[in-house]
Amino acid sequence: MNIIDELEWRGAINQQTDEEGLRDYVENHKISLYCGVDPTGDSLHIGHLIPFIMLKRFQLAGHRPVILIGGATGTIGDPSGKSEERQLQSLDKVNENARKLSEQMKKLFLKDPDADFRMVNNYDWTKDISLLDFLRTAGKRFNVNTMLAKDIVASRLEVGISFTEFAYQILQSMDFLHLYQEEDVRLQIGGADQWGNITSGLDYIRKVEGPEAQAFGLTIPLMLKADGTKFGKTAGGAVWLDPEKTSPYEFYQFWVNQQDADVIKYLKYFTFLTQEEIADYAEKVANEPEKREAQKALAEEMTRFVHGEEGLQDALAITDALFKGDIKQLTAQQIEQGFGKMPGKTMPKEAANLAVWLVDAEVEKSRRQSREDIQNGAIYINGERVQDLDYEISEADAIEGRYIVVRRGKKKYFLITLAD
Repeated sequence: MNIIDELEWRGAINQQTDEEGLRDYVENHKISLYCGVDPTGDSLHIGHLIPFIMLKRFQLAGHRPVILIGGATGTIGDPSGKSEERQLQSLDKVNENARKLSEQMKKLFLKDPDADFRMVNNYDWTKDISLLDFLRTAGKRFNVNTMLAKDIVASRLEVGISFTEFAYQILQSMDFLHLYQEEDVRLQIGGADQWGNITSGLDYIRKVEGPEAQAFGLTIPLMLKADGTKFGKTAGGAVWLDPEKTSPYEFYQFWVNQQDADVIKYLKYFTFLTQEEIADYAEKVANEPEKREAQKALAEEMTRFVHGEEGLQDALAITDALFKGDIKQLTAQQIEQGFGKMPGKTMPKEAANLAVWLVDAEVEKSRRQSREDIQNGAIYINGERVQDLDYEISEADAIEGRYIVVRRGKKKYFLITLAD
């Protein structure tokens, strides 16, 4: 199947500059294509991931992805339809963010050591351009009226936009031309909000290289849930690719908790499962939704893709332990993943009466309530019910000598850390 036909089946295409031309080009050529990301933060989140999964599909189909880290554009800031200017970051901060994003991209695209893949930073070819060169070579080829008509700029005119952010589309166009000339890049991919920047880049290429220059643009649709709300946010905020910000367990749980109305769309959009496999999951959602097999497949595929097999196995182990209540089977690292953001306190290692210890650990509000909950079977230590009022809790109860997981009732968990 032509890669463009596959992307259309997956619902992954929003707009194309030349649908038939691109389809014909990829049918007969190995195409180099790029997508960029500005290092405005030190990690990607799953919203950023969407166009890069598109690049990965091209890579698996035998094409050549080029990932652009915006070390230059990241110092400026894309207006992106926002109502106010971005806060400028220091060059040191941008460079540090760029380094971290580059490491994340390598994990996604260099799983196969023989993979054809390039990563570039636009700071490398932008830093030495003088203001006069910028105005004479690039600026002269951009019509202000055309730039003002771009949606991304027009949406800001009422509240105002600085020249810095206004000029962003010129810098991005310069990137496309540079990659066209130096890396033989013929296709740029981006989110729906990047359409204006992408088409500006195509216009710039044709003004410099001639009207017959073969170059293409493609955007992905805005991802919405079935209820019309934006995809990718949780009560705790963004879902990050950095395991220090969103652990593999939390990442897995985000995907496994998707609604039946959304899960098949996400399987098409995010995973590399075949049409036949996804059709099978669609049937299971229709006939046996309570088993949540499609959600589990989505969670496993995405966690493996981002965090590798080890990250997936950690997430599965924590999920299984929570379901069965067998906390003791987990390692200290897995305890940190699964319970690190739950209420907790650091306690001394000395042995203490459980009823008193629960109050000191702020699991219980009073000794009377503590004793009642113990007697009633509402207290679990590392998954095991404790009903002995004389029970002495100590370092021996701690997993790897560090953590004690307390459950009060059915769902209230606390992570107690023993002091060093």
